[in-house]
Amino acid sequence: MITREPAQSETIITTQQPVQLTPVQRQTIYRTIVRAPAAQPPAAVEYRIGTRVPHTVHLYEMPHDVVVQVPAVKRYRYMVVNHQVVLVDPTTSEVVAELGD
Repeated sequence: MITREPAQSETIITTQQPVQLTPVQRQTIYRTIVRAPAAQPPAAVEYRIGTRVPHTVHLYEMPHDVVVQVPAVKRYRYMVVNHQVVLVDPTTSEVVAELGD
């Protein structure tokens, strides 16, 4: 007789809040970053606020122009996925914002 146990799932609860940005700040960050060439992770991967990014994904430092205009995002890193800029907290690897045009 073969018995199969149900797969265990793990729920990660975080206290990280999404980054609060104005529409103008979001647009500034997005437009500045998409002008700079950056390698993109595979398009089949989706990242949402609160999810963790694998440590194997390369994250980029915020461009100086962005930090000058929006100092609140200085500590975050970013990546571009499916034409979206994804902001990540480097200490937790959690997505804190998704920015699009």
